[in-house]
Amino acid sequence: MSRVRNDLYQVANRIPLGSHVLDLGCGEGELLRWLFTNRACSGTGVEHEPGSVLKAMESGVPVLDLDIDTQLDLFAPDSYDYVVLSRTLQAIRRPDIALKQMRKIAPRLIVTMPNFGFWRNRTRLLSGHMPQSKDLPFNWYETPNLHHSTLVDMPPLFEVAQLRVAGRVPLAESGKILPLGSVFPNLRAGSAIYVLERIGS
Repeated sequence: MSRVRNDLYQVANRIPLGSHVLDLGCGEGELLRWLFTNRACSGTGVEHEPGSVLKAMESGVPVLDLDIDTQLDLFAPDSYDYVVLSRTLQAIRRPDIALKQMRKIAPRLIVTMPNFGFWRNRTRLLSGHMPQSKDLPFNWYETPNLHHSTLVDMPPLFEVAQLRVAGRVPLAESGKILPLGSVFPNLRAGSAIYVLERIGS
C-alpha cells in the first residue's frame, strides 16, 4: 500500500470507498493518487501552481488549472460526493464565498486548517515575533497565507456558509491524531480536520 502524508491519510480515512472526490489545492495529487489506488475512488484535482500541476498529471491524476477564488462556479451542482480543501482555506481571498461554492458542488466537505492558536504560535507572539511552526512554516514576508484563524474561529465561518460540523479531528504537528484531542485542542493542536455537511438545499 502506497504511503501518504499523515494528515492526508486522516483525510482519506474519512472518505468512503468508491467516492467521487474534488480535491481543491491538490498540490502534486498525493491524496487523489492514494484514493485511486487504495479506495477505488475517482475524482479531479484543482491546482494553480504550474510545477505541481505537471507532476500531478505525470503521476496519472487529472488536474484542472483553475482559480479557487473565482472559478468554482464552473463545476455543476452535486457533481461530486466530497470536496476536499486541505491546508488551502487560509490562502483564499474570501473563504466564506469559497465554502458556499463548495457546498453546491458536493453535499459533504472535508477542510483542514492550520491552528493559529497553537501554543508554539502563541509563544512566538509573546516573544514579539510572528508565528512559525510546522503547520505555519513561512516567514511573514513570504507566506501565501492571507488569513490566520484558531479552532474556535472556524464554526462561525461554517455557519455563515450553511455547513454543519459533523466531525472535528485535532492533529498534532506530525499530522497524526492528537492524543486526548478533546483536552484544550485550541492550545495543543497544530491543525484540525473538519468534516462538514451541507445544511438545506
